[in-house]
Amino acid sequence: MGAADIWLGVLQAATVIAVLVLLYRPLGDYMARVYTGAKDLRVERGIYRLIGVDASSEQTWRAYARSVLAFSVVGLLLLYLLQRVQQVLPLSLGLPAVPEGLAFNTAASFVANTNWQSYSPEQTMGHLVQLAGLAVQNFTSAAVGIAIAIALVRGFARRGSATIGNFWVDLIRGLIRLLLPLAILSALALIEGGVA
Repeated sequence: MGAADIWLGVLQAATVIAVLVLLYRPLGDYMARVYTGAKDLRVERGIYRLIGVDASSEQTWRAYARSVLAFSVVGLLLLYLLQRVQQVLPLSLGLPAVPEGLAFNTAASFVANTNWQSYSPEQTMGHLVQLAGLAVQNFTSAAVGIAIAIALVRGFARRGSATIGNFWVDLIRGLIRLLLPLAILSALALIEGGVA
């Protein structure tokens, strides 16, 4: 490794640090408003109604943990199922079902947000499985992780309280108010930069 490589690494690290210094306050303040605000957006209220959640009720840490586990288990099973029935789905590209072990391993890793892959996606999974399965899990598992971090912070801040918020509210707000806008802004930046 030459001196140019070392300087390039230092420059990259300095750029990341500079971006973090510039964004931590506005992004942190925005996240605080997202997770502490009392008002829900219309689309959020519709989703709460659809999934049967009372957004005004808070959960104990046990109920919050059960909600996280239930959401994660359903995500794991749906992703596993998508991979196993791939051959009968549209946009399968004529590919066979993903083998059982690989399907479970992939589903577990994407739900846990480790995204471990021991295959070539284009030769193993069709477009529908990649889009409706892997991409959705990339997005939702990040929202679950953020929700858990928010619950942890609330747990420390509310030491005397029996509740730590509502997982479903934290999840939906994280998806709609945080991750979706960040994804759109990032996509626009990439498009502007010439990435096709």
